[in-house]
Formats: sequence, structure tokens, C-alpha cells
Amino acid sequence: MEKPEVTAVPAARGGGSGVRASEPWKPGWSVSLLPALLVCLSALFLFALEWRPVGYLAMAAGIGLCVWLDRVLLPDLLLISVGLVIVSTVSVCADVGWANMVLLGTVLTLAVAVPYLLSRFGYGDHAVRFRWLSGERWNKRMIAYLVAVPAIGWVVLPFYFLRSGAYLNWPSLQDGTEVARFFVGVNYMGWWDELFFICTVFALLSRHFSFWHANVLQAIVFVSFLWELGYQSWGPALTLPFALLQAYLFMRTRSLLYVLCVHLLFDVVVFLSIVHARHPDALPIFWV
Repeated sequence: MEKPEVTAVPAARGGGSGVRASEPWKPGWSVSLLPALLVCLSALFLFALEWRPVGYLAMAAGIGLCVWLDRVLLPDLLLISVGLVIVSTVSVCADVGWANMVLLGTVLTLAVAVPYLLSRFGYGDHAVRFRWLSGERWNKRMIAYLVAVPAIGWVVLPFYFLRSGAYLNWPSLQDGTEVARFFVGVNYMGWWDELFFICTVFALLSRHFSFWHANVLQAIVFVSFLWELGYQSWGPALTLPFALLQAYLFMRTRSLLYVLCVHLLFDVVVFLSIVHARHPDALPIFWV
């Protein structure tokens, strides 16, 4: 993945003021992981457990600790926190009512746009960016994986939704209008997931930490959000590997378009699986 412009590391990491440089600082284990972990764990309380006050407290503790431990990490951790706070102002439980779709779409769009604008025009850098293509052609393995993704989803997703009962976390889809709105909502959410969790949270964390540290941290936020969205019961057994894999693909391919194609192909099967679970006779295309 192309190296972003980053804030340089001062001679003394904690408490200093940096200058611009071309190389990120990517340590192994570091005390700076602690404030980052607290901010990312705040998503568990904000979304999965819906304990908003505890989530805000964990986030504030992470930011406060970062002020003490790592002033270079602080600006990027603040951007992540801003995005999380914006998302936390609404419930992300699935609802295809017109009013909820407009409200949720607006809030989620702001959660991506505000950190981007603050980074671009407030900090004057390009830490948050949406690089669609790497300039390299997609190879046979990449294309094969695109074919494999919906096939894997066809096997796994109907089993998950029906056996766990998680499909009940989504609307009942009483008519064609609701089905159409649900399709739009699923696709919008797929776009948003990549723009926020990968291009914002992961990209900001990867400026300061090793790939796997940044990846695990963003996955905590990703899975917590998806839990509130409806992927409950043993859903994290599916969503955690998916979150980790999406960041890995983004790192390897350097293409937002590619990881977005992967996500949307998977989400098509999510959509069909939930419609099948709600109306099995109308869409008998799955093995369960």
C-alpha cells in the first residue's frame, strides 16, 4: 500500500511536537497501544453493549492517556474518536423506514466526511484518503477470490442467519418497497464500512503501529459496529475474520475498489440470505 504522508516522530516520542516526514513510525509493542486500545474498545461499549456513558468514558481515558504518553498519535486518535462519537449519536439497528434511512445515512456520511475534512484542511495532511486503484492490474488470484467470495457466502451465510436466528434482527420485509430499500441500505452500509473502518480507522492507526496491531484494533471497532447492526449470536465468528481480511486485502492490493468489490459481493449474499430467511418460499435458492 502506498505510504501516506504522516506526522514524523520526534526524538522523544511522548509529549513532543513533530515535523512532517515521509516515513511512519511502526513499533512492535509500545505503551502507545494502550490509549489506542481504549479508544477502540470504546466502540464495544458504544455499539455492541450500548453502554454509551461507559464508552465515552473509555474514549476520554484513551485520549487523556494519549496526551501524556504520545502527542504524535493524539491528532489521529482524535479523528477516530470524532468519527465514533458521530456514529454513536444514532442507533444503527436495521430499520428500512424512510426517516431512519435518511437519518442514519446522513450521520454515517458525516462520520466519514468530518475526519477526512479535519485531516485534509485542519491538519493539512492526507492521512485519510480514498485511493480507488493502485495502478496495477488485478491478477488471477484476485479475480479468483472475487468469484470465491459469493460462493463461500452462499454456503455459510444462510446457515448462520437461520440457525442462529440473527435474521430476526433485520426488518420483516413485508413488501417489495421494503425489500428494495433494504437492498439499498445493505449496499450503502458495505460502502460505508470500507470508507470508515479501513480508509479511516485502519489507515490512521497504521501510521503509528505495525500492520497487525492496527488491523486488530480496527477489527474491534468493525465487529462492535456490526454486532449492533444485527450480526449477533455467533456472528463475530464470521465478522472478525472478515474485518481482518479486508484490511489485509487493502494492504496487499492498495485498491479501495477491490476491497469494495469483495465486500459488496459478500453483501449481495447477505441480502439474499435474509430475504430467504424471511420468505423461504419466495427465494428457494439456498441449501438450508
